[in-house]
This record gives sequence, C-alpha cells and structure tokens, in this order.
Amino acid sequence: METRKMRWGSAVSDAASLTEAVHEASAQVIEQLAGEAPDLVLAFVSPQHASSYLSVPELFRSRFGEVALIGCTGGGVIGGGHEVERRPGVAVCAASLPGVAVTEFQVQQDEMPDADAPPEEWESLVGVNAADRPALVLLSDPFSIQADALVSGLDYAFPTSVKIGGLASGGSRPSENALFVGHRILRRGAVGIALSGDIEVDTVVAQGCRPIGEPSVVTECERNLIKKLGDKTPLEVLQGLFQRADERDRRLIRRALHVGLVMDPLANTFTAGDFLIRNVLGLDEKTGALAVGEMIREGRVVQFHVRDADTAREDLAAVLERYVSENGEHRPDAALLFSCLGRGQALFGQADHDTEMFRSMVAPVPVTGFFCNGEIGPIGGTTFVHGYTSSFALFSRRRA
Repeated sequence: METRKMRWGSAVSDAASLTEAVHEASAQVIEQLAGEAPDLVLAFVSPQHASSYLSVPELFRSRFGEVALIGCTGGGVIGGGHEVERRPGVAVCAASLPGVAVTEFQVQQDEMPDADAPPEEWESLVGVNAADRPALVLLSDPFSIQADALVSGLDYAFPTSVKIGGLASGGSRPSENALFVGHRILRRGAVGIALSGDIEVDTVVAQGCRPIGEPSVVTECERNLIKKLGDKTPLEVLQGLFQRADERDRRLIRRALHVGLVMDPLANTFTAGDFLIRNVLGLDEKTGALAVGEMIREGRVVQFHVRDADTAREDLAAVLERYVSENGEHRPDAALLFSCLGRGQALFGQADHDTEMFRSMVAPVPVTGFFCNGEIGPIGGTTFVHGYTSSFALFSRRRA
C-alpha cells in the first residue's frame, strides 16, 4: 500500500470583509489539499478586522470542519508566499498530516509551573510526553504572559523538542491582541500545537546582523552589565572600532549597534547563526561599562554587531545557504515564518522580501506566518525570544 503523503496548502486574502477574506483564502487552500482532509489549520488575522475577531474560529471551522486550529492577530500576515502589510489581511495554512498526532494547548501566566517544578508538570500543561519528542509551535500575547519564562520552562521539560513561534501583534494595549485555539478566542496567555509522530521540524533563525571588529572575552561583568572585554572596557573597544570603521559602519554604530553572544563555548570560529543577538541598552561614559539585553557571565565570547537592510539581507542569505548546504538534497514540504514587525517593507522597502528569498534559495513551498512583536526560535540548542528576526519552521516527514 502506498503511504499517504504530507500535504500543505497556504493562501492570503486582503479582502476588506473578514468573512470574504476567510472564504477566499480557505477556498485556495482546500484546492491545494486536493481532496485530503486537513488535520491542522493555522490562521493569522490583521488588526483591520478587530471588530470581527470573535467570529474567526467559527468561520474557519465552517470551511475546514472539526480540526485542530490555532492562530493569532498580526500587524501583517503572510500566506501563499506573500506578505500583506498596512492593509487588511487574513492568512491561512492547512495541512494533512498522516501519521502525526496534533495536540492543541493553551497556557496562562498563573498556570505556568514554577522554576522548581518537575518536567511532568510541563508535560501535563501541554498534554504530551517529552519522550514523544513533539515539535511545539507557540503563539503568545506580549502583554499578559512572560514568553521568556514560557520557552525556558519548555526547554527544560522538552529538551529534544523544537520550539518555534511568535508574539501576537497588531494591538498596542493589553487585551487588544487575540489568540485562537479550537473553538475559543483568548485575549491573554499563549496557545500552541504539539506535533508528534511522522514529522520533522527544522528551524532557521535570521537575526539580521553582521559582526564588526573581533570577538572578545568577557573578563568582568555583573548581571547584564559588561565591565571588561579582555583588558579593556567596552567603551574603549567601541572607540577603537569607530576609529577604524568606514562611514557606513560609523553610522550604524551610532544608531543600530547590538551585541552578539557566542552560544557554543567550545567553538573557535563563528559564522551566521552562531551568535545570540541582543540589544545594547546603555553605555556608561564614566566607567566604560555596557548594559545589554541578556544576563552575562565571565568567559563568554561576545562580538559587536550592526544592522541595516543590506546586513539583514546578507544574513538571511547566509543562514539559508547554510541550511541548504547542511541538508543536501532534502527539502521541506512547507514552512512557517515568524518575522519581526521591523522587517518587511519598513526595512527592505519592498514586499515579500524574506518569503521570496526563502522560496528561491530553499524550495518553492507554501510559506505562512505573520509579523510579530517578538520571534521565538532556537540558537545553539536553546530557545529564545528575539527581536528584528525572521524565524522559520520547516516541515517534512521524519527522515530515517
């Protein structure tokens, strides 16, 4: 007997009416599934449809039936390989997943196990066992739940599982975003799906930066404050960088400076994807110390980074090329894209930048997602909440 294939469909609609947009995008997806009943639907809705959020789960179930469903609001949405920004948008992805168990879950801040809780409490919360190595797709509200604590707890309880996703966007105040799970719409917390069985999820995380100068070892620090890099203060290192930089890099040092933290303590050389990028929060001109958006420990290798459109473009190309090189002829069947609100047209001056690059460099497969208030993805085997990032989840059947 021939094994059923995994099948994915993806589409986006910018129709002004939510009902019309859902029906239009869903019809395209159903056609792409070619008669296969979906096991999973993901839906992303722009804030222009805010007055109709309550009807979202029922609208999708009217098209796809009783199926596992998660989704959220996004300041921009991505479907069918196209990015819809600054106007109404509804993106939908549906998948027929033979041999895959799909489990919906939701989490509220007061339900999260504490730091001393055993892994079994996290397994109970999600509804799956870590031994099944489920891949976890997470959608979180930025105002009502600590996403950093959520992914840290899930890393602890599910150490071999992929965690990927994004923070809902489109709302500027608590309760303005919406999360969709099953029949329900939530205004707080997080929702997700766990995928177990005959499925493999790879990740590509493009942080949009390039290194400048040379790597340095942290020799003195306190919490998130770097006091010494080698025998120099961070300010002295930056002054040297600035003096040697060309005019373009001097502008970026002034307005788009970041710090990259090497994630592999045994590595001697570093390429795209080896750094965790964090914001520079402040510089003390008296002491020369640098505050960054991450806790620091002595012995950590760091390197200054800068960001602009060209750098983000080069970084995305580098991490996609690395994925293709490491995976040979294997290609995914579909992808989810969780991209920062600061990317897209605002950064690149054009629509569909990241989706087009992915489809041309990796595979012309369905790509679905949204523009986030923070992106969830792994760096060096640990899951983080990022900013300015494009986090891809690449889906295929489990390889031998």
